[in-house]
Amino acid sequence: MAAEPATPSPLTRPARTRIKVCGFTRVEDALAAVEAGIDAIGLVFYPPSPRHVTPEQAADIVRALPAFVTSVALFVDAEPDVVRATCDVVGFDLAQYHGDETPQQCTAAGIPFIKALRVRPGLDLLHCDDRFCEARGLLLDAFQAGAPGGTGHRFDWSLIPDGLTLPLILSGGLGPDNVGEAVRRVRPYAVDVSSGVEREKGIKCADLVRQFVKGVRNEDV
Repeated sequence: MAAEPATPSPLTRPARTRIKVCGFTRVEDALAAVEAGIDAIGLVFYPPSPRHVTPEQAADIVRALPAFVTSVALFVDAEPDVVRATCDVVGFDLAQYHGDETPQQCTAAGIPFIKALRVRPGLDLLHCDDRFCEARGLLLDAFQAGAPGGTGHRFDWSLIPDGLTLPLILSGGLGPDNVGEAVRRVRPYAVDVSSGVEREKGIKCADLVRQFVKGVRNEDV
C-alpha cells in the first residue's frame, strides 16, 4: 500500500479546514452555500466550461455575498489585462489560474492568486511549490488530457509529497461521500469542490453542499 501523505506544518494546516465551492452560476446557490458554512466561492471565466459566467453575472453573485466570504475568479491561460479588468469590474479577492501559466504570467495582473496544478506521476510538486512561491496556495486537481479542471475525477493522494510550504487546497473528485476521508488522510489547508455538489452542471444542490460541509467539519473536531 502506498504511503499516505504526511501532515503539513502548522503554518499550512489550520485548526479548521477551509471550504471552497466552485462553479456557481446563480446568486441563490451561492447564498445557500454560504449559509451552509463555506468559506469561499469560485466563479469560472473559461468559455468552454458549462459553468462559465459573464462579468455581469459574476458581479451580481459577488455583490450578494456577506462579509468574510472570499470570492475567487478562475481563469485558463487568460491575458493579464483580461484578468485585471474582470477582477476590477467584479471585485474579486483572488484569481485562480488553471492553465499553463508561468509564475510571471500569474503575477502580471497584480491580483493575489492561487495556482492550480493537475497532478499525475512525474509532476514535481516540490519544484512547483518553489516556482509559484508568490501564490497564496496550490490547488491540486486531477489530470485529464484536454481538460483544465472540473472533471470530477480523483487523483492518487499519495503523490502529494512532504515539505510543501504553500497552503494545500485539495480538489478533484471530492464529494460528500469521500471528503471526510480526504481531510483525514491529506490534512489540507482547504478543500475545493464543484461537480460533487451539483444536481446539474453549474447548478448547485444545497443539500449536497450541507452534507459536504458536515463531512469536513466531522474531521476537524
